[in-house]
Amino acid sequence: MTRPAPQAPNTAARRLVETLIVNGVDRVFCVPGESYLAVLDALADVRDRIQVITCRHEAGAANMAEAYGKLTGKPGVCMVTRGPGATHAAIGVHTAHQDSTPMLLFVGQIALKDRGRGAFQEVDYREVFGGLAKWATELESPARTVEIVERGIATALQGRRGPVVIALPEDLLEEDGGPPPARPVTPARAGLDPAVLAGIGVRLARAERPLLVVGGSGWTVEAAHALADWAERLGIPVSGSFRRKDLIANDRPNYAGDLGLGCNPKLIARARAADLVIAVGARLGENPTQGYTLFDRAHTAQVLVHLHPGPEELGRVWPTALAAVADNSLAAEALTTLQPGRTWDEGTAAHAEYLTFSTPVPVTGRVNLAECIAHLNTALPADAVITNGAGNFAAWLHRFYRHRACRTQLAPTSGAMGYGFPAAIGAKAVHPEREVVCVAGDGDFLMTAQELATAVQHALPVVVIVVDNGTYGTIRMHQETHYPGAPRVIATDLKNPDFVRYAEAFGAFGVRCETTGDFPAALEAARAAARGGTPALVHLIADAEDIAPGRTLTGLRGG
Repeated sequence: MTRPAPQAPNTAARRLVETLIVNGVDRVFCVPGESYLAVLDALADVRDRIQVITCRHEAGAANMAEAYGKLTGKPGVCMVTRGPGATHAAIGVHTAHQDSTPMLLFVGQIALKDRGRGAFQEVDYREVFGGLAKWATELESPARTVEIVERGIATALQGRRGPVVIALPEDLLEEDGGPPPARPVTPARAGLDPAVLAGIGVRLARAERPLLVVGGSGWTVEAAHALADWAERLGIPVSGSFRRKDLIANDRPNYAGDLGLGCNPKLIARARAADLVIAVGARLGENPTQGYTLFDRAHTAQVLVHLHPGPEELGRVWPTALAAVADNSLAAEALTTLQPGRTWDEGTAAHAEYLTFSTPVPVTGRVNLAECIAHLNTALPADAVITNGAGNFAAWLHRFYRHRACRTQLAPTSGAMGYGFPAAIGAKAVHPEREVVCVAGDGDFLMTAQELATAVQHALPVVVIVVDNGTYGTIRMHQETHYPGAPRVIATDLKNPDFVRYAEAFGAFGVRCETTGDFPAALEAARAAARGGTPALVHLIADAEDIAPGRTLTGLRGG
């Protein structure tokens, strides 16, 4: 058989890969497709610089890339084929958009000469992804490959971070790709306006009940620590926005908890009573503002200082007393220069409220998820990465797990089921030296459970705890609340496999756990397998009766 001749050194495909390398991309998550074979061939020559992780579904690949972007601050790169490949990957693009995560989705595309004919798997990606991505485009001139990819990287990283989609017509990829990249992209970052900083200083000195809310993406660990130190010295309560708990160590003496789903009622009361709210990076959307009920517009116009890298987020919902476009880390560093000449006692009181709220609660069944999650606090090292998707199981995780280090939480503010397990695999690829634990619901896990094959194939030994209560818990809870009566339950019951045997079928380790008391040993067995290089699964049998912390199905029915 005659082997195909190698590509010329300056094709569009090779220029694309060169641009990724120059910009520090060291991993690509993909499902291969014939529409971008030329790019795959170019990647074959740089295996020592870019690891290609082959996934079993485009949703898994996109979620891994999103997790990579969250952990590294660099764009996570996902490559998929046209049509169904791209639409499968749309879930990861949506999460990257909602979570402000830098990401590049490269989509193999039909030949440019066939566009508009309704060709096999033809999709207009500008139209499909226009509302999901920061920028969706298609390469139309191979000589502009470097320009388009560099613009994509800059767009993903500048302002409010987010996803970019670039379609690659297959007939252009082996044409002349134009000049090589000259240097890495250096994204522009806006500093905090000194006049705004001075205004914040005046308001802070007058405030009696200040509250600092941190959120968003693009933080450096150094800036997050510096802001936490500053707030701790002053005694200002600090809250994380929805699923941003890891920005401030939860054992800080002024940490107040997170503003999210199932929020501490005392934190809600504290936020409403605050006479100064400084929000850095947080968008203050639906979940952190409790369905837009946490504040009222007249109140925020007097007390809200909103600092955000995206100008479109300022004044989007809430009028402000002061607002400024600023990079999150630069804004945080500027705030630490303020010396209000006083301190507050609010931080200590707020932390005491958080500790009480995050103490395990009793349940009716044999497995107390609150106690199991609390055990993770003592069993796992501080730098362990914890991931989750969406479902009522996550309420137990977010309430009772206490993050002690930055970049240890991977959780979709988009509320995407199936996110946690591929995110864990992506995290292990980034940090092979750290423990990575995914907590997943049964319905949540089975949306991307086939990625066990990816974890085994690429030797990425994560641990996944599958909380199996035989139901889509969140929907079941709302169903019981709004349409009470067991005979009316429909579409939420689940018939699950034996997850231990499922894991073993892939070559992973599995252990079953049916009581709270057995959980520490089951977890340790799974961790030991992972330390030995084998992905591991804990099948944790829960009771749907304990539908949420402090809530039961019987109670929802008025029983």
